[in-house]
Amino acid sequence: MVSAAEQMAANTSWAALGKATDLRKRIFFTLGLLVVYRLGTFIPVPGIDGVELRAFMDGAASGIGGMLSMFTGGALGRMGVFALGIMPYISASIIVQLMTSMVPALEQLKKEGEQGRKKINQYTRYGTVFLATLQSYGLAVSLQSGDLVTNPGGFFIASCMITLVGGTMFLMWLGEQITQRGIGNGISLIIFVGIIAEVPAALAQFLASGRSGAISPAVIIGVIVMVIGAIAFIVFMERSLRKIHIQYPRRQVGMKVYDGGSSHLPIKINPSGVIPPIFASSLLLLPATISTFSGAQSTNPIMSTVLAYFGPGQPLYLLFFAIMVVFFTYFYTYNVAFKTDDVADNLKNQNGFVPGIRPGKKTTEYLDYVVARILVLGSAYLTAICLLPEILRAQFAIPFYFGGTSVLIVVSVTMDTIQQVQSHLLAHQYEGLIEKSQLSGKGKRRARRKGAARR
Repeated sequence: MVSAAEQMAANTSWAALGKATDLRKRIFFTLGLLVVYRLGTFIPVPGIDGVELRAFMDGAASGIGGMLSMFTGGALGRMGVFALGIMPYISASIIVQLMTSMVPALEQLKKEGEQGRKKINQYTRYGTVFLATLQSYGLAVSLQSGDLVTNPGGFFIASCMITLVGGTMFLMWLGEQITQRGIGNGISLIIFVGIIAEVPAALAQFLASGRSGAISPAVIIGVIVMVIGAIAFIVFMERSLRKIHIQYPRRQVGMKVYDGGSSHLPIKINPSGVIPPIFASSLLLLPATISTFSGAQSTNPIMSTVLAYFGPGQPLYLLFFAIMVVFFTYFYTYNVAFKTDDVADNLKNQNGFVPGIRPGKKTTEYLDYVVARILVLGSAYLTAICLLPEILRAQFAIPFYFGGTSVLIVVSVTMDTIQQVQSHLLAHQYEGLIEKSQLSGKGKRRARRKGAARR
């Protein structure tokens, strides 16, 4: 049965967007920062040989270089100031969240509320600087050894490191500003815009390959059908819920006795959203970033063996990708997205309970049991949607932008952003109803006063 809030959200008209001034400001603020991000991907790092870089990336576009360029919005292919993208921040977030669950001091910080969260965010920023420094140094040395630099030397390495680390920190700041003052999740939107901006060029190249005969028309039609089917499946799974019945007992306030009510606790099939595939991709792309530009796969036998088995579409790559997606689905859900102990405590404080389950520890155990069973389906869904298109893509040379991870990110971020916009519109509609009720109340009181004065 649809709740009153859900029914009201469904009936919310997008025409109300013109009246919601605060929401309009948030949308324009978000669009403005995303435009700044896209402009930054075209500003090159000083000292790069553009001709050699373009020739190198054309040869690497079908391999790991294409995936790296996809997650950086094309900035890595152009060696822009945002060439490292947001991946160092994501990697630092993974490390800090893992340490939070293992180190008692950090776990205590997490329980301290807003102050603890600020300290953990600060540690994440420090980790981002450290990882971005390491990656920028490795990338600068790799570019220099790959003869992609006009004036190699210590000055180029220093300037490249400063530029890339500064670009990553600026991207992190943009993402935080979008999350706080804009609409949607800033980090996810940055990755989303990077993928969307490169899709037209990838689509044109894909269709050109079909015209030249490199790809058969049956494969092109199959890819289109696969993408449409993946979008429909993602929308269905992301909207799927498991509703747990919640009962509230009778309560007495003063001399009045209020009847107990009932509600439900919604648990999504995939509470972690797009975080597991992003986390898994960022970890798998770390070693490949350096080896791609340094040419180590052709000179170092160990690196060439590792990349041969861990390249996109290879069995070991798919196996580790699936393992990490499943791991991060469970880890992120239990530690961030749906913490069962906090949910049980909130229900207990509100005098709510699951019928047949005692409040407190028993409720936590019951929620753990339900969430664990739900995540079996959720993690299987994420693994399938990420791996099956990857296998087909590797077999038929389909661009990375039509893979399962990119489609999942685009669809999920779009749905999340639209949902947040509808939430703001719904809040604006509630505010309008409250103001109208207050105004009508004031009008009735004035009419009563006038009537009393006449008497």
